[in-house]
Amino acid sequence: MTATEFFSALANDTRLRCLMLMWRHAELCVCELTHALGASQPHISRHLAQLRELGIVTDRREGLWVYYRISPTLPSWAGSVLSETASGIAGSAPFTHDEAALATMANRPGAARCA
Repeated sequence: MTATEFFSALANDTRLRCLMLMWRHAELCVCELTHALGASQPHISRHLAQLRELGIVTDRREGLWVYYRISPTLPSWAGSVLSETASGIAGSAPFTHDEAALATMANRPGAARCA
């Protein structure tokens, strides 16, 4: 992944919002991201596939669920960018709305695992 590819990925609202949620929650399933962003599953999945192809996120399957997380092999400079971005957007829309929406999701597949 080049710096241009990384910053291009961050320039998309859906991908950035997904990454910021994953940054705070470590791992989220597609259904959690669709609920939080209020977007369709195909829309979210398409953007997650782009992030996966660039090596920004990884995925794993557990039963019916596919979980995504920020790649542990992400270059340190890219991790620093995500960390600074998360600090800089704290308390601002739409990121606070995404967090609030995620918190209201009933029957989250990872909730029991994360508790």
